Amino acid sequence: MQAAIHINQLGYRPQDRKRFYVSGCGGSFAVFRADGSEVFAGELQAVGDDKATGMQVYIGDISDVIEVGTYQLTVPGIGQSVSLAIHPDVYANLHKGLQKFFYFQRCGVELSAEHAGEFSHAACHVEKAHVYAEPSRRIDCHGGWHDAGDYGKYVVPAAKAVADLLLAYEFYPKAFMSPVGIPESGAGLPDVLSEVRFELEWMLRMQDEQTGGVYHKVTTYRFPPLSTMPEDDRGKLVLSPISYAATATFAAALAHAARIYRAFDADFATRCLNAAARAYEWCTSHDAEPFHNPDGVATGEYGDKKLSDEHYWAAASLLQATGEDCYHQACLQAFATGGFSLTELGWADVGGYGTIAYLRADRAVTQAQVWEHLRKAWLTEADRLVSLGACTAFGIPLAEHDYIWGSNMVLLNRGMHLLIAYALEPSDLYVDGALQTIHYMLGENALQQCYVSGYGRKPLLHPHHRPSVADAVEAPVPGMLAGGPNRNLQDTVARERLQNQPAARCFLDHEESYSTNEVAVYWNSPAVFVVSHFVGV
Repeated sequence: MQAAIHINQLGYRPQDRKRFYVSGCGGSFAVFRADGSEVFAGELQAVGDDKATGMQVYIGDISDVIEVGTYQLTVPGIGQSVSLAIHPDVYANLHKGLQKFFYFQRCGVELSAEHAGEFSHAACHVEKAHVYAEPSRRIDCHGGWHDAGDYGKYVVPAAKAVADLLLAYEFYPKAFMSPVGIPESGAGLPDVLSEVRFELEWMLRMQDEQTGGVYHKVTTYRFPPLSTMPEDDRGKLVLSPISYAATATFAAALAHAARIYRAFDADFATRCLNAAARAYEWCTSHDAEPFHNPDGVATGEYGDKKLSDEHYWAAASLLQATGEDCYHQACLQAFATGGFSLTELGWADVGGYGTIAYLRADRAVTQAQVWEHLRKAWLTEADRLVSLGACTAFGIPLAEHDYIWGSNMVLLNRGMHLLIAYALEPSDLYVDGALQTIHYMLGENALQQCYVSGYGRKPLLHPHHRPSVADAVEAPVPGMLAGGPNRNLQDTVARERLQNQPAARCFLDHEESYSTNEVAVYWNSPAVFVVSHFVGV
């Protein structure tokens, strides 16, 4: 394996800790100005062999270089130097790009050239969907975001994406002051909230008017070919049955939204809260049965066998929104029953969102002992993540077994966790750990891959994303985060080309490698949160 420099391909803020990595070669390094004068020199320090990467890695620290500018970083013996940017706003455009991905995922409306540029396309999936096993019953459920590289819309992962974006706005409102360039820009609502509202309006359409339960998803019966534009996907739309997971996560996300939108649109906030309360009531009167695809439906299942964490999140979110004791009692019951993680931030394991809601609720409606227990649990996990990052080649909190489908989501979720820990108990270790997840995402990784389309010297070029494959534009839609290395090799191309590769190198920038290279709204959403900290503070 050839020696190489692994660096954040966008650059670094002056005040941050700045490190880079070299694989396969130790020794000295130097940083030069554009005029050739040397500004800093140092020695690489061995990190050690890393099983997840299969590489000998060395680290260089250039934190003392703080003057704004573009530099050349040179490591003698490698035969290459790389450009190094230092600027306080180095992540500003990335932050906008990660957000605008959600606009590009909009369903049911035209994406005009004014806002989508060369990625414009006609409205798609505007017809009503029929309820599964009830062909004569048709429901308007247009709008919302395409979930990933396909054109399905799924409530469970949507709730995670909504929660991440709303939390990002709550924690870092100053990061969202600049317009992103969507149709609603300049209309008085921060663009991130306009975009989330577009998804919330769809989620509201997914609630059954009669029962308050929420349909699990709306998709065609099977995925269209990869080279299909959204407006050319003519398959019959079907609403899969109401599920406990969809209804509980809907309740949680809509209650969260009610709090945020009160300051902007009281009527919409009330509508969200009433819908959340109805959904929660449905959950209290139905068994927590896992969802399975009905016969004939072959799109993403988003099944989950453990649903007590979904109920916990719903109860805690409604407690934060209303302060009502019935929701607090449900939280206490969830703590007593246990059986789920209190800190996970995935689409299936959502206990962490419940914990965030409980910790941020009015202290007058919570129990001090429980609050402190949750705080300690959050900080204990944060400390574990910091320790894990200190043991890995590229300083990230991913163990070898964490390189799974959507490993970049796992990583950015952990970046979120560290930043929320920082809000609970400030520590530079938490901020540095979160920042390292950005560095990894932007090129400080085993493959020198910037995992975001449209950014960096080696950007994502061939994502598993139908519009990017099917349109006439050579470049993919910008601002998309790839799923990342997946040691389980869960698609044909990965199995053919990645056998015996170390876990952190099990990635292909190939449109057919959906298990490593697909994109998803709930992968971009934690990335938006983490980058927001370094834009809005």
